[in-house]
Amino acid sequence: MPSKEFTLDDIAKHNKEGDLWIVIDSKVYDLSRFADLHPGGAGVLYADSQLPHSTLIFISIPAGKDATQVFFGLHRLEVLQRPQYARLQIGAIRGQTENIKPLGPGELSLVPYAEPTWLTPGYFSPYYSDNHRKFHKAMRAFLMEFVQPEAVRCEENGKKISQEVVDKLRQTPLREACINFLAMRLGPGKHLKGLTLMGGIVKPEEYDYFHELILNTEIARFGTRAFVDGLLNGGVIALPPIINFGTPEQRAKFVPDILAGKKYISLAISEAFAGSDVNGAQTVAVRDGDEWVVTGTKKWITNGTFSDYFTTLCKTDAGFVVLLVERSDAVSTKPVKTSYSSTAGTAFVTFDKARVPVSNTLGQVGKGISIIFSNFNHERWMVTASSLGAQRLVVEECLKWTNQRIAFGKPLHAQAVIRAKLAAMIARVEASQTWVENITHQMNNMSYDEQSDKLAGPIGLLKQFVSKAGRETAEDATQIFGGRGITVTGMGKIIENYHRTSPFDAILAGAEDVLGDLGVRQAIKRMPKNARL
Repeated sequence: MPSKEFTLDDIAKHNKEGDLWIVIDSKVYDLSRFADLHPGGAGVLYADSQLPHSTLIFISIPAGKDATQVFFGLHRLEVLQRPQYARLQIGAIRGQTENIKPLGPGELSLVPYAEPTWLTPGYFSPYYSDNHRKFHKAMRAFLMEFVQPEAVRCEENGKKISQEVVDKLRQTPLREACINFLAMRLGPGKHLKGLTLMGGIVKPEEYDYFHELILNTEIARFGTRAFVDGLLNGGVIALPPIINFGTPEQRAKFVPDILAGKKYISLAISEAFAGSDVNGAQTVAVRDGDEWVVTGTKKWITNGTFSDYFTTLCKTDAGFVVLLVERSDAVSTKPVKTSYSSTAGTAFVTFDKARVPVSNTLGQVGKGISIIFSNFNHERWMVTASSLGAQRLVVEECLKWTNQRIAFGKPLHAQAVIRAKLAAMIARVEASQTWVENITHQMNNMSYDEQSDKLAGPIGLLKQFVSKAGRETAEDATQIFGGRGITVTGMGKIIENYHRTSPFDAILAGAEDVLGDLGVRQAIKRMPKNARL
């Protein structure tokens, strides 16, 4: 970091073409050679055509004055941190200190409503313990250091998560700490026995759904919706049928390598013939001696393009069955191009008379639908939790933007219509947080069977509420950011990504209208017979 100090009078001397210095947040940058390389053209650094081209005004700010406000009206902080721009810094202004800094690993944002109440200084919650707080800090630090750069790269280039990062999800470099990230994403349970979680911060028997809630909200904070699913989401939804309904031999054969990131797995239910209507699945399995012969197709399969195994719902002459199908020459996949990045590995899967050992049958033949349905509560709650994390990030982005964006000579939040949008966004995310935490508390205090019996309806209604709230927030945020909110890069990139991808939360794991109907039907079933006005 350059240590040379300057005064504002020094800066004012460098105000002509070929000799351009500016100040941003106490730091001095020499743009003399950079001007012609500026992505917006050199013209934005010079006076307009009515003034001598040799006079620097840096977007209406006279040379030698602080350009911080104008800079942050056009650029994100991360621009200054990129090596090609950071090297332009030649010193700092004497007597001034840097004020605008990125969050360090594990740090909390001080922007109002950027963090849930339980993480906000001076506020309280009955749900979270000191261990949850330690876990949160460690999880955020881990994700920021090891996962966020990969998330941004993959969201942009569409490639699957690298094996290098997958290995770090299990254990950080140099064997410093076991993480077992995928195992934790599956929630509490017997699959955690004997594992070291988050470097030993939480014991397997103490890990609960609030720990998992923390994990699911944190992975959404990068503004990379497709990568959330590419982050081995296939394993999160495809492993439970093996863990809960598989034989000891099946669990021993398949689960360890998948949890370790050595093998990948997808849940293959949806078809072009059947989305939310699971009973409409047309993929067929015919028994042939000690094998099943599987024929059919599956569509919109998360992680399918790179999976080694497929937990597959099939129709037989005795009802539905769930089979663990291994990739072979008779199993092919091709990408499905959706509105989010292909890093999620969304696939069209074809089973062309694929032969599957009978020993790969999960649970009983004829019980396939109940096996799949038993998996839905957790999946829907998980999607809701990550949606909540993304919405809170959007609220933070909008509060920052309306504070730094100057329009009509005032900060954007001086406009009453903007404040009204912010109020609605904040209300939605806080209402969603409260309901999610209530359901999570119920999950912590119910057995798996009790959850299946009592929470299918409430979770369906919860997911509908949160996903609808998300799309309303996405629309409000886009209006606040204007053209930047529909631009893939730059100031509004988080907003653009969320506006484009928020419908995934409304569709994946069950369309919100179907889930709303499920919630009401479940409530009607429980209506007391003597209830009258």
